[in-house]
Amino acid sequence: MKKLVLASSSAYRKALLERLQLPFECDSPNIDESSIHGETGPQQAQRLSRLKARAVAEKFPDAIIIGSDQVAELITCRAADSQHNCLQERIILGKPGSHAQAVNQLIAQSDQRVSFHSGLTVIYQAVEKSAVDTTEVQFRALSDNQIEHYLRKEQPYDCAGSFKAESLGISLFKAVNSNDPTSLVGLPLIALCKLLREFEVDI
Repeated sequence: MKKLVLASSSAYRKALLERLQLPFECDSPNIDESSIHGETGPQQAQRLSRLKARAVAEKFPDAIIIGSDQVAELITCRAADSQHNCLQERIILGKPGSHAQAVNQLIAQSDQRVSFHSGLTVIYQAVEKSAVDTTEVQFRALSDNQIEHYLRKEQPYDCAGSFKAESLGISLFKAVNSNDPTSLVGLPLIALCKLLREFEVDI
């Protein structure tokens, strides 16, 4: 069987990939994850997944490399046109990194709809295949006390959107619309299984 390498240092992605019961190892890609002006959420997720996979592919030229990245995109109504239709504004939300920033993110997401785009790239030698899976989350209206209590309890400061959907973060939602329940955690396994089969990896 071909060697499998996950281009990530994320414990969440590692735990998800373990569900496929395939032997693999992890390697951190150490790339610049900055946004590019004018880039959409899906474009950024796909670009970063490719950069991660390509960076690790240089170290493991004979292995199948899996790169993934998630981008949260807050969709808000910034104004209305002359017909009173909402003019949408899309704001990219990164990993908060601190309690204060996580508070700000959850306040912004309260009672709002947020799209979570999971980019996925699989590379084997000269062949590269990519996909993007999008999950839409409708947040409940959250009070300041609820936000503070949740963040103190779970401290999701390394998660895009400031929550852990696989844990207590699910309590923040009103609804989730998804083709793949693993996508929101950060590695869309349904899309990954499809791409791995194209590389003749049996699961």
